[in-house]
Amino acid sequence: MSKYKTQILHAVDMRGTVSVIELSRMLGVSDQTIRRVSQSLVESGNLSKVHGALVSNRTATDPPFLARMNLNRDAKVAIAKLTADIIPDDASVAIDTGSTSGFIAQALRTKQRLTVVTNSAFVASTLAIIPGNKVSMAGTQLRDHDGAAFDRSAFDVIEHMQVDYVVLSASMVDAERGFLVHEKCEVDIANAMLKNAAQAIMAVDQSKFIPQDRRPALRQPALKNGDIIVTDSNPESKFDTLLQGFSVVIPRSN
Repeated sequence: MSKYKTQILHAVDMRGTVSVIELSRMLGVSDQTIRRVSQSLVESGNLSKVHGALVSNRTATDPPFLARMNLNRDAKVAIAKLTADIIPDDASVAIDTGSTSGFIAQALRTKQRLTVVTNSAFVASTLAIIPGNKVSMAGTQLRDHDGAAFDRSAFDVIEHMQVDYVVLSASMVDAERGFLVHEKCEVDIANAMLKNAAQAIMAVDQSKFIPQDRRPALRQPALKNGDIIVTDSNPESKFDTLLQGFSVVIPRSN
């Protein structure tokens, strides 16, 4: 597919529905170009067209990573926009494999000349095709359910890169135990990214502050004073102690 076809398909599949005007702004081309380029995607059945917008045709049989991206989509989009506002042009950034990180990668496509290291094939492919970016894919063996790498070569790449920011995610936030995930490899990769980053951004939507039936057992590495928590709504007061010392960023309307 052409560059614009790939970018349009990524954007719509991630968000479900995207207006032609928003796609035009994201890709820096005219709305006429969006309509012309997307026509073949509509004809092939990859996308559907409604008045002024394009709609994803992905089904429930899609990979689990894309299914997770559809959960709390609006919150993740809001968090992605806030995170992109924090990270400037010319920055270097390490990005983990969470579904929220996928939205953040999409939002960062508006930035210029980023240096990116990630162990997520989704994040890498989203940002690598932007002219001026330098993207390093950390790892060689990808998991089938999310395209993430946790092999030794992933750590070798991450451990040799110094970055301005690291973007991390969590499966749940506990007022006592902090930011939790399900797998040890996620903790290990977060540790490696944090060691070589000047500042951390933890991106978690409000649903992560609610207890879950399948409770994660592993704690993400401790963040330091001045690191940033990006979420879509003010957490309850019981999280005040946990979040003390961090800069908590939420949408202005909240």
